[in-house]
Amino acid sequence: MNVTLMTVLASHADGWDHSWWPIWPLLWIGLIVAIVVLFKRRHWSAARPHVGTDRAKEILAERYARGEITSDEYRERLEQLR
Repeated sequence: MNVTLMTVLASHADGWDHSWWPIWPLLWIGLIVAIVVLFKRRHWSAARPHVGTDRAKEILAERYARGEITSDEYRERLEQLR
């Protein structure tokens, strides 16, 4: 039985070489990872303008803290950013 099983597993009667079968799971994993990365990147780029607004608010607060603008100017410009 053992010899017969080995013979069946080792034969290439169909003409195909099945030694590269481990590549298929790797290809599927790569495809799934690529899709997830693309969706994450798309979501991340959609959230980017909000980050720019946050940075503008930080710069405005720094200018107010240094005394470059008055409190009225600070409030007015902060309202424009919202």
